[in-house]
Amino acid sequence: MTPPARTVALVSTPWPLFNRPSIQLGALKAYVRRHLPGVAVRAHHLYLPIAARLGYALYGRISEHAWLSEAPYAALLYPEQRETVSRFWKRRAPDLPGLRRDGFEEFCRALERHSARILDAEDWDRYFLAGFSVCFGQLTSTLYFIREIKKRAPAIRIVAGGSACAGDLGRSLSATFPEIDYVIGGEGERPLLELIRGLTDGRPPARREEAILEGDSQIPRLDDLPVPDYDDYFASLDALEPHLRFMPKLPMEISRGCWWRKGAGEGGPSGCSFCNLNLQWRGYRSKSTGRALRELASLVRRYQVLSVSFMDNLLPAQGLETLFDRIREMEAELHLFCEIRATTPFAVLAAMGAAGVREVQAGIESLSTRLLGKLNKGTTAMDNLEMMKTCEARGMPDLTANLILNFPSSDAEDVAETLKNLMFALPFKPLKGIPFWLGYGSRVWRLPAAYGIRRVRNHPFYAHLFPPRVLRDLKLMMQGYQGGVRRQERLWKPVREKLAEWRRTYGERRNGPERGPLLSYRDGGDFMIIRERMGHGLDMTHRLKGTSRKIYLFCGRRRSMDRIAARFPGFGEEKIRPFLRMMVDKRLMFSEGENYLSLAVPARGWPGGGPGAIPSRTPPGFLPEG
Repeated sequence: MTPPARTVALVSTPWPLFNRPSIQLGALKAYVRRHLPGVAVRAHHLYLPIAARLGYALYGRISEHAWLSEAPYAALLYPEQRETVSRFWKRRAPDLPGLRRDGFEEFCRALERHSARILDAEDWDRYFLAGFSVCFGQLTSTLYFIREIKKRAPAIRIVAGGSACAGDLGRSLSATFPEIDYVIGGEGERPLLELIRGLTDGRPPARREEAILEGDSQIPRLDDLPVPDYDDYFASLDALEPHLRFMPKLPMEISRGCWWRKGAGEGGPSGCSFCNLNLQWRGYRSKSTGRALRELASLVRRYQVLSVSFMDNLLPAQGLETLFDRIREMEAELHLFCEIRATTPFAVLAAMGAAGVREVQAGIESLSTRLLGKLNKGTTAMDNLEMMKTCEARGMPDLTANLILNFPSSDAEDVAETLKNLMFALPFKPLKGIPFWLGYGSRVWRLPAAYGIRRVRNHPFYAHLFPPRVLRDLKLMMQGYQGGVRRQERLWKPVREKLAEWRRTYGERRNGPERGPLLSYRDGGDFMIIRERMGHGLDMTHRLKGTSRKIYLFCGRRRSMDRIAARFPGFGEEKIRPFLRMMVDKRLMFSEGENYLSLAVPARGWPGGGPGAIPSRTPPGFLPEG
């Protein structure tokens, strides 16, 4: 069916995750349809048919790498740059499924054919406006599809928005690419609505002078937003050949912004120093518990899908336990994902696990408290180890987290602390080492001298993608700099090597014939047995009796020396400290300052570990607060 004349196209190009609709397109479509029912809106998830034609495995691997994502469409945009882009691809590309390392030219030709077929299947002249959501890894593909759509429909107006268009980033896009008529530099709903009204009423903004649509654009109450509309994504999915269809995940947002950086001014202390997310938002807003529950139920019921990803950069700080208790009461076997802070309380994590949260991404970033201070995380190494330990237990969400390497101003002391504390983390799921990259708008970018860097500019890798005449005036998300780069590489080399060893040994031990945690305990009532799985059938066991057992269980969550001594007044610090020191020396406990944390997790619920799963609030054997 051809769309009516008063129709808006919303477009998302490669390379977002192919197995979920765009929350940006879904939210914008629902908002415009609510306020302008006479205007039709069609959401084009162009990345889905591209992924189906390339093969999901190949598409998925490319989408995981920001620089690989930008390379193919850069070669199509700028033929004179193709040889340079090809050399860059060969240096950066790992082994990709179904693609030879030297097959970049062949891959680009196939990508061009697939893109042309998808574009030619649509009558773009029927649209008076095409809005593009531009996020991480989508810049060159967006520019390519804008150019090709303009060729097919010269009269169509183009508006771009999204995280890659915030502030000066968007202004530089508008100034550099005349095909882009308007740029939305902040939250999208209100400016897009006003732009559509202006175009349909014959009073459009001036194409250059008023090309940046900002102003007071934010929705004050997120409860006032309609439920996102993903109908077009599911229609595209159903249109694929049967063997290419799959069960997608639904994106949903409970909040916008980040409360950790709420109120951060220029050079202000709040917010992680490396983070450049949320540039398009001011402050932090969240939906009420009731609204979030209704939206979740509506999406699940409407699309008959049970996997939902909460897209919040950070879930609300308050009311999470109640929210997930209420989700559990829905009695739907959900598979949920969300991003959390490393200080999320145990009770909240347990409520998440009971509600169906199977995966969490936690903002760990470092195992050095000293470096965490420079990152302005507001957390400690003990916070992070406690989160990692908690997520190893049965019934808890599976943890994904990163370790930032090569951070400017980090030093040998930061690296030494990282290596020392990493030894205590070896029983837990490995962290992924991520070399630091400078994000436009982050605190490090705003205050480079404070972090020992200088000559901040676009990342030099962009020179492989864009001709100099284009790159000269662009401001882009990934930035480069001078100052200690090679020194940081050398400093962090031992950590990179240890991370590789950690991934290897954890995989060998955890994925063998016996499942379950690598460091666990079974409680015997008046004694306990701690077991370390060393691999190759070699285990170490430790038996604790009497008060030693009670102290170890009491420290299942961090305890200060004062609290431990108060809990066991008959012994005194002079007897307790040697025991704690011995447990730390064996790496069965972790200490930081005057705080102690037992590292073994309950074996109960795992095969061979005893019946049942952990209760929803208190792990087996953990003594109640005293």
